[in-house]
Amino acid sequence: MTRDPAICGGEPVVTGTRVTVRTVLASLAKGIDTEELLQDFPTLSRDSIRAVIAFAALSADEGLPPAGLPAVAGGSSSMRTCRRD
Repeated sequence: MTRDPAICGGEPVVTGTRVTVRTVLASLAKGIDTEELLQDFPTLSRDSIRAVIAFAALSADEGLPPAGLPAVAGGSSSMRTCRRD
């Protein structure tokens, strides 16, 4: 995940996209399945959707995302936490 003030007002987004974590989580909460999300947002992958869920779980557990996210099983994870440049 990336957080950059120049992208989507600084909201966390899936790295390399303009898809916000909030958008993915809200879509899943509405019952939209992974396949539909992938069709609606072709820049996402199954791994990135799982990474969003992991990011949200860690954020809820710790209050803020830790410095590193665990790799998603079944694929390489190029996801990273937000950083300030």
